[in-house]
Amino acid sequence: MKIEQRYWTEKEGWRQEGEGRVGEAANWVLVFGAPDCLTRKEELDAIRAAFPQALITGCSTAGEICGTRVRDDSLALTAVQFEGTRLELAVTELAGGDSYAAGKTLAATLDPAGLRHVLVLSDGLLVNGSELVKGLRDHLPPDVAATGGLAGDGSRFQHALVWAGGEPAAGRIAALGFYGDRIRVGYGSLGGWDTFGPERLITRSSANVLYELDGQSALALYKTYLGEHAAGLPSTGLLFPLALRLEGGEYSVVRTLLAVNEDDNSMTFAGDMPEGVYARLMKANFDRLVDGASDAARAGYATLGGTSPELAILISCVGRKLVLKQRIEEEVEGVREVLGERTALTGFYSYGEICPHDAITRCELHNQTMTITTFSEN
Repeated sequence: MKIEQRYWTEKEGWRQEGEGRVGEAANWVLVFGAPDCLTRKEELDAIRAAFPQALITGCSTAGEICGTRVRDDSLALTAVQFEGTRLELAVTELAGGDSYAAGKTLAATLDPAGLRHVLVLSDGLLVNGSELVKGLRDHLPPDVAATGGLAGDGSRFQHALVWAGGEPAAGRIAALGFYGDRIRVGYGSLGGWDTFGPERLITRSSANVLYELDGQSALALYKTYLGEHAAGLPSTGLLFPLALRLEGGEYSVVRTLLAVNEDDNSMTFAGDMPEGVYARLMKANFDRLVDGASDAARAGYATLGGTSPELAILISCVGRKLVLKQRIEEEVEGVREVLGERTALTGFYSYGEICPHDAITRCELHNQTMTITTFSEN
């Protein structure tokens, strides 16, 4: 595997990251960018011209990672030349908003023979992430895991784009399959938030829309806890996610707020909020957030079986970025310390992360985590 990385900003134009060179030999290009940058025809045409043989995938973000730098309003490009790995791309649109059907379609489109891993990039505003991963999980081969994330739009929540051949577009989901005996993939996903306040029972919800906790208006309760932060909803909700205690378990799944509806006092989250499940509010712990990123990197390294990763894709929740602020690069630097200088780092800040949960499921929707997928080719 050979890797070349570049980044683009309005001020600097295109700049090289590191010393790797691939050029026209690249067979995969991964691009993360701010929505406005990802629609610049001149830059998209330049990418296509520089890597004419490559399959191009990517998405819009709430912040771009290239090396150990985190930027806004930029493009982060990683070009890869695989030596013995085949790629296959499946793309679908969120027609009618049926996210489960979208996951099923993607899984059914990918050839199961020789499939080793699936990387998923999805519109982060129109999708129900829980249903998407359920559709993937139910229809992918039993030994194939999926990782990835939901495209972002900063803290604006207006439009998110996915690039999968053609032009970047909203309402799209792409699944990239990796094939062959030489590719090795690892992954890990950890958070670092603290729970606070009493546990509340979800008493009325519909899919990812929450109406009541303990028989009371969920939005009213949420605003009570947020205090002065309630005026900034929904974006300030990223600072206070909800942890769900699954049946017979601990607080293993976190959900991020995407929208509020004052007319019916509802709250829309990035994934399902099932009735009968207990929820609890969470708040940031700065040191634990950074440590969580490092622990995710260790998990990604471990699942490679001790093989040093050549590429790591970091997908971290936008809520973490809003909390860490000027300390945001500390979580990326923590990943670098674990994986080493020889691992190329790229990624983005997302509206949701997809990763297996402690080897229990082959893919699960997470929020407010740092999810890392590591690749090597032997």
